[in-house]
Amino acid sequence: MSKTREVLLVGEGNFSFSAALSETAGDDVGVTATCFQSENETYRQEGVELNVQRLRERGSVVLFEVDCTCLKEHEALQHHLFDCVIFNFPHCGRKSGVKKNRVLLMKFFLSAVAVLKDNGEVHVTLCNGQGGTPCDSPMREWHNSWQVVAMAAEAGLILSEIRPFEYEMYQGYRCTGYRSQDKGFHVEGALTHIFTPSLPHTVPEKLKMEKTLGKETVCFELPAELSNYINRNFLGQQSHHPVKTVQEQLHRELKSIWPVCTINEDFPELVNCLPETLEACHPTLTHSEVYWIKPTDTYVFDQSETKQNDYESTDDQQSFTGSYALRPSLLLHVQEITQNEDFSPGTLYAVSGLVFQRVPICPIRSPAFHQLLLVGMFPVESHPLQCFQDCLESLLIPYDVSFEEVQTGLEQQVWINSKMLPKFGRITYLSSISSAVDEGLQLVAVSVNLDHLATLIFGISDWRLLWSADPRFLKHFEPSPLGLFSPFSLYPPSYLHDISFWMDPENYDELDFHAIVREASCGVVKNVALVDRFRHPHMGHASLCYRLTYQSSDRALSNSQVLGLQNQLRRLLALRMQVTLR
Repeated sequence: MSKTREVLLVGEGNFSFSAALSETAGDDVGVTATCFQSENETYRQEGVELNVQRLRERGSVVLFEVDCTCLKEHEALQHHLFDCVIFNFPHCGRKSGVKKNRVLLMKFFLSAVAVLKDNGEVHVTLCNGQGGTPCDSPMREWHNSWQVVAMAAEAGLILSEIRPFEYEMYQGYRCTGYRSQDKGFHVEGALTHIFTPSLPHTVPEKLKMEKTLGKETVCFELPAELSNYINRNFLGQQSHHPVKTVQEQLHRELKSIWPVCTINEDFPELVNCLPETLEACHPTLTHSEVYWIKPTDTYVFDQSETKQNDYESTDDQQSFTGSYALRPSLLLHVQEITQNEDFSPGTLYAVSGLVFQRVPICPIRSPAFHQLLLVGMFPVESHPLQCFQDCLESLLIPYDVSFEEVQTGLEQQVWINSKMLPKFGRITYLSSISSAVDEGLQLVAVSVNLDHLATLIFGISDWRLLWSADPRFLKHFEPSPLGLFSPFSLYPPSYLHDISFWMDPENYDELDFHAIVREASCGVVKNVALVDRFRHPHMGHASLCYRLTYQSSDRALSNSQVLGLQNQLRRLLALRMQVTLR
């Protein structure tokens, strides 16, 4: 009879655990129990003969001389895949140190994934303190632990759960094998670490894009570091993404106070405007923080002729001084909204979409995020700015959001701040546009970073998780959000690496450096910090040293992978920037 779940146990000593598991798991679970020793050597241990008999009576498979570091090479296992692979209390034997046991774990994980089904699990039980996670009590220093999460990452596995090892559940279980002796490990306080496969890292690539602006069609290449943020449809009608949930929640609350009209028009992410127009839409925005785009082709269609302009290809988009850019704010569309024939005072018009800003790599700011824009014309005597502030305060105060009123000349605005990210939203009176309308009315705009708001409301510790392709992320929010987000990758390891180089201060743009780091690292660099700067007194050149923190919240990230990414970064820097690596 076929089994619905197949379990492989490796490194068994006296087979007491596998025998107990076979009896408690039920008839639909197939158990394959293996040990490293020969059959004769194993039978010398107390109770082995009885335990093997218990296993075979239930139809379980018992194998001897199975090396857990090369499972695929064993004749009885090479054509078999398992739902779960279990290794209790791994140990190299005798007085082996932590380094040898780390190597054992790494080789075991690499071997286990070769016989694991796509959605399978690997269970590793360790004595308290060995794993190196905060669940150990007390937690050892990292260098003195077995670093089980980092070792599993070498095989593309992430830690998804930690449970106490409940040895009392397994009748007749007796732990043996401590330092290759017929003595037990310390099972009190032991922890079972459950690992699951993660998605592989994807290499960013330049995407060929085509956008229509009026009668003009513009062809261009999207910067590689933004390729993960395009065409994700988080705000689509069938989406259960937390950003969509936050957007809908805000719409519902606002509709209880004002009539709200949702604009479904698909405004293009590419805009055609001058630098001063972009800066006017956001007072803190600088020219270098905008993704300027150099077209590869443009086509102008009218009734008389079609014109085509060709542009030379270049890797340096930011040096292009034309008028095309990826929109840094939806405020650029305010004029289009107000000039629509359906626009009328007293109604709030809502539009949401992606915006792009060149920002340094840090834990709180992303180069692309979803923004909500609310635009409305209201009587001055209704104090619309204050009304919007009162409404949003009642919604957001529980999430440690504060409001800061600022008066700049005739311009009045309110910044929306969080402890993590100041100025993630703004309520403003648009005097430059509203001057053309009847006196007595004020044009008010509210812009909010929906992504940051989603991380606050659902307790998402890393904004990069919002862009995870792992289905386990969205599963938490389907069909409806279930409170705070529970991470599916626990205690991801982090790695620090420095990179230093000589550069010319006159020609160096730090945001170019951050863009290359994003691309070279596949987005797994969580933070970049300048730790040292030295300027040569005679030559004029300067030396910079940056410290990069590599960490992934949704995918396995191993030390060997990080070394490869760091080398890739050095290659790209030498190719694309006028720097001399040290």
